[in-house]
Amino acid sequence: MNIPVQTDSFFERFFRQNFFYFDRYPLVIKIAVLLTLIAVITILVAYSSILLRRFAAYLREKRLHAIHPHIDELLTEYVLLNEDAMMQVPVEEVRLQTEVFLSRQFRKRWQKQALIDRMIHFKKNVTGDISMLLTRVYVETGLDKFSMSKLKKMGWSSKVIGIVELTSMDMTIADVTILPLTNSRNRTLRAEARNAYIKMSKNDPFKFFDVTMEPLLMWDQLELFRTITTTEGLSIPNFARWISYSTNKSIVAFCLKLALHYNQREAIPSIIHLLNTRDHYLRADTINCLGKFMAEDAEEKLVHMYFNQPVNCQIEILKALGRIATGNHLDFLKNEFLRSTDFELRKNAAKSIIRHQALATQMIQELLSNATTENALILKHCMNPLIKY
Repeated sequence: MNIPVQTDSFFERFFRQNFFYFDRYPLVIKIAVLLTLIAVITILVAYSSILLRRFAAYLREKRLHAIHPHIDELLTEYVLLNEDAMMQVPVEEVRLQTEVFLSRQFRKRWQKQALIDRMIHFKKNVTGDISMLLTRVYVETGLDKFSMSKLKKMGWSSKVIGIVELTSMDMTIADVTILPLTNSRNRTLRAEARNAYIKMSKNDPFKFFDVTMEPLLMWDQLELFRTITTTEGLSIPNFARWISYSTNKSIVAFCLKLALHYNQREAIPSIIHLLNTRDHYLRADTINCLGKFMAEDAEEKLVHMYFNQPVNCQIEILKALGRIATGNHLDFLKNEFLRSTDFELRKNAAKSIIRHQALATQMIQELLSNATTENALILKHCMNPLIKY
């Protein structure tokens, strides 16, 4: 009779050789020893990785610390203190000794990157002809192609770095290259590409509004708003175009803010039409925009739709009536202040009555004389000029 020979696994042979009677340990102990060994190996690998990264960062900082002063010296001598530039020679005719930036000391990738970083640093601190000369050096040394190559890499971080470098050096990127990045899944790349497109595009800087599928987050809107309002020479379109036709609700909400900022009163009819939207958050933004525009044409419609709206829209309608302040609907505001059971509605109705100023003087006195204790406190609170919407 043949007795089958039991073969040990790799782990059993290893532990039998290194741990006395390991094969006789209970299963729980075996598992605990195995997990402990895995944990020790993981910790060793993690610490080794951290040490290697820190050592690499130390070497990188050491190299940059050595090369930065040399780059600064070259930029100062051949660009900032350029004789032709100091003699008011046109930028296109200034003689630049770009060969000093093409020497062997700037052939490696990290050396080129260091040169670009210092150019960007200098460009942020100068204006006029010197800034344009830095851009000339950047182009004539081929560093623009080095930055452009980063846009073709797979990693999103490399693309972001490339976009930042090109925009910082006042370069342009073809629409076919930058436009797809404005709809990237990566939030950081998407935001950077949108800001860059607005700055760089000469034809239609807001074209990405037509292709954006992802919602504009609040932080993205803040960044875009800053870019749009601070970019010199930017051609501002009529934002009613997107208010009327865009299917991206965040784009519509953002365009409402832009139309208001640039006082595009020609967009008011499109904004009034947007009151029919099913999204009550967007409807509230629309009502808020009409109120800040002081759009008298919308006043009747706002009052007519008031009782069919959720509370957030009702609050915005009350605020809008106070901002428009024609006096045509003071009785409506008074009734809402007296009859509403919602504190926020009463407070905003009171504030809107007070915003009518001289038109509501008699009504305010009547309300104060006949008001309950709580309503009187609300009125006195709203009469404080420091209280804003």
